[in-house]
Amino acid sequence: MGKLGGFKEFDRKDFATRPVKERVKDYEEVHTPLSLRNMEEQAARCMNCGTPFCNWGCPVGNLIPDWNDFSYNDDWEKAYKRLSLTNNFPEFTGRICPALCEASCTLGINYNPVSIREIEYMIIEKAFKEGWVKPNPPKNRTGKKVAVVGSGPSGLAAAAQLNSVGHSVVVFERHDEIGGLLRYGIPDFKLEKAVVQRRVDLMKQEGIEFKTNINVGVNINYKDLLNEFDAVVLAGGSTMPRDLKAPGRELDGIYFAVDYLSLQNKKNSNKKIDSDITAKGKSVVVIGGGDTGSDCIGTAIRQGAKKVCQIEIMPKPPVNRDKTMPWPTYPRTLKTTTSHEEGCERKWNISTKEFIGKDGSVKKLHCTEVKWYKDDNGVMKFNELKGSEFDIDADLVLIAMGFLHPQHEGLLDDLSLEYDKRGNVITSKENMTSVKGVFSAGDMRTGQSLVVKAIHDGRTTAKYVDKYLMGDTFLK
Repeated sequence: MGKLGGFKEFDRKDFATRPVKERVKDYEEVHTPLSLRNMEEQAARCMNCGTPFCNWGCPVGNLIPDWNDFSYNDDWEKAYKRLSLTNNFPEFTGRICPALCEASCTLGINYNPVSIREIEYMIIEKAFKEGWVKPNPPKNRTGKKVAVVGSGPSGLAAAAQLNSVGHSVVVFERHDEIGGLLRYGIPDFKLEKAVVQRRVDLMKQEGIEFKTNINVGVNINYKDLLNEFDAVVLAGGSTMPRDLKAPGRELDGIYFAVDYLSLQNKKNSNKKIDSDITAKGKSVVVIGGGDTGSDCIGTAIRQGAKKVCQIEIMPKPPVNRDKTMPWPTYPRTLKTTTSHEEGCERKWNISTKEFIGKDGSVKKLHCTEVKWYKDDNGVMKFNELKGSEFDIDADLVLIAMGFLHPQHEGLLDDLSLEYDKRGNVITSKENMTSVKGVFSAGDMRTGQSLVVKAIHDGRTTAKYVDKYLMGDTFLK
């Protein structure tokens, strides 16, 4: 333990954020890191618990007390080596993870928890700065070839792990760049794309082959893939957005959040786009209260929206933990992001009844307030409140209600894969699909989830693929 009683000596300090008036003029990352000295003090707050629940709360099982101790003692290189044992991409999770570990921090029972995610960020960024992060290609190759379809966090994690034990890995991506939602889903002000490319370049130097603009099942026949490779990992994500089927849905000006966000990311990267969606000068309504909705808010504000309103059908979450979310579980409390701070009206318990248009374009949302209750079986349902109907001006509507399941049409149906009741790919306990030698990882298998959980599932799937190919595995 680095600092006995450090949590009593040092208060929690979070990264600063650039002033709102400054940051809404660009798409650069909004946070400003603390100094190394300040971060060493933050690491000193770790109690090095006998039972570190932060490890339990972290989906990838990061050895958090260990690298906190190394960071406090100014041994950042050892901290990096310990961090890289469990997480292939700490530069991603250190920026966009909701920090499940911090919710499980023992200190958080009656103090502010350790700022674990920000320490993780400092470790990996210092490692890149000092040149400790180097390509580490395997010394020997097994002669086995693995295809990874999809280059999001789960696909990249699976590719990295499989390559590390000597398999020859080819990653297929249907878009023009590698990264999946990291590249074309998450805004630059949360994750600049140079950070993604930096890691992709390293993976190339380690021997992983990337093929873009290839839609497996369309550009490549799946039978050819099965014949050429010894194993296949399907990591295409959960890509079918949940729609809102209300009267007027066909009006112009109503879009899925993922289409809107990906276009702005392409513009930021100076990509050619065939069409555009802009919030400039418009009244924007974002339907959906999650992180994707928040990303839409920040993007719309940067595009010059006249005003932004976010509506959510669920009740407003409590500010603090209550008995329904005890420590060390992750608390479903009210989350106010940097995008919300930039200027946004938020409404809860709101159901959209109809989209109202003029000359073929949306102009208003007709909404009503709802009240939630549990039925006799404990299932949450809602009633519309009589007399509560109202309209919201809307020149642009962004539907950010999450995703249903992976795309079935094409590759998955061609393979005759089995789906669960939610439409996700069914796998065995070792993540193999109903087709021998074909595995699945990430949201395609588990349903929509977090980047850190996708990384974990990619690593887990890689372990099972290696075992399938070699009869045993050293992967964790």
